[in-house]
Amino acid sequence: MRGLIVDYVGVLDGTDEDQRRWRNVFAAARANGIATAVLSNDPGGPEADPIRVLATQGIVDAVVLSGEVGAEKPETAAFQAAADAIGLPMNDCVMVDDSIVNVRGAVESGLVGVYYQQFDRAIVEITGLFGIKGDF
Repeated sequence: MRGLIVDYVGVLDGTDEDQRRWRNVFAAARANGIATAVLSNDPGGPEADPIRVLATQGIVDAVVLSGEVGAEKPETAAFQAAADAIGLPMNDCVMVDDSIVNVRGAVESGLVGVYYQQFDRAIVEITGLFGIKGDF
């Protein structure tokens, strides 16, 4: 696995502590050559600036908004857009989402899916899949 794609609402928009921990995960992933992206079903527009800032500040490599690519999770086209944004095939990516429907869609599209309910639970899967070491 060479790509980590993460949902925004319900995953990255948590507590300040969880947001800090996610930033550490992204930094460790990128330091290990793992491409990172956010894939959100956000419609886009100026209201999406808090999501876009993750890419403009270099926290992730890309931000993909469904409203801007014309496809929403769990459609394969949405996952393809995110994989394309980080230059990887879908079968080389992991999708982390708090919607089991979106996780299932990701798996059916060829990605590895991680169902997000709590940071500490998800990080065990994420670090195992990517071989990332660290205290998150």
